[in-house]
Amino acid sequence: MNKKILLVEDDISVANLIILRLKKMGYTNIIHTKNGYEGLKLAKEMNPDLIILDVLLPRMNGYTVCRLLKFDEKYKRIPIIMLTSREAKSHEQLGRKAGADEYVFKSDRKGILLKSIRKYLELN
Repeated sequence: MNKKILLVEDDISVANLIILRLKKMGYTNIIHTKNGYEGLKLAKEMNPDLIILDVLLPRMNGYTVCRLLKFDEKYKRIPIIMLTSREAKSHEQLGRKAGADEYVFKSDRKGILLKSIRKYLELN
């Protein structure tokens, strides 16, 4: 599968786990960065098929990155899955208002992240 996935996650252990899972699913075209500013720049350069975006990032938070992409005609169709440790309903609402397609908790025990990845990449 040659789908382009952009992973914006500053916690290297979380990033490595996601990358490992993506590779097991057959996705190998994965670009990873650790800060929001670089994530926004890469999203615009590579026009990925999917973005997995942490909320709490250095240089620019995930809500801002999501909002800047989703309210731009050129990039609004890129599915964004926000991944966070912030599990309050109010934070999820912020993610939805920013334009996130999915809001998944890092404590995900039901495999929602992997199901969401499959769902959005099979649509493209």
